[in-house]
Amino acid sequence: MREAVIKALLVDPSNNSPVVLLKDRYSSKAVPIWIGDAEAMSIAFGLQSDRFPRPLTHDLMKTLIDDLKGSVEKVVIGDVQDGTYYASIFLKDEDGEVYEIDARPSDSLALALRLESPIYVAEKVFESSAIESPFVEEDDFQEFVEYDMNLGEFRRRIG
Repeated sequence: MREAVIKALLVDPSNNSPVVLLKDRYSSKAVPIWIGDAEAMSIAFGLQSDRFPRPLTHDLMKTLIDDLKGSVEKVVIGDVQDGTYYASIFLKDEDGEVYEIDARPSDSLALALRLESPIYVAEKVFESSAIESPFVEEDDFQEFVEYDMNLGEFRRRIG
């Protein structure tokens, strides 16, 4: 498995769909995953550490996990079939028992951002889906998050 970080949230100009880029921590490659508008907004809020006036679903999930003294050990993008990605959330309860929970990648990523959990991409997914990352330099990404990522655009698209 490869440890990854969310490097960008973009809009695919060919179909106007949000795309999240998961960059391998130790190479210049990234895995693009097309996601829904609501999840894109939630990920955008997580990337910018912004809060919505009312808790979003992923904020609620974080509160539930925290209040139950649990944690998310990791999120794994474990498979891709016919262009559909599959993920698992590894949830640890207060007794140390770990549960693997099937989840959409977008929900897994939004939750991982809020809980600062590590993100992994299975080697077979990485080999079949990775591209050269457009954000090779850290400064490029930080500038993108601070100045180019437009939460208003995400709100407008899903509103």
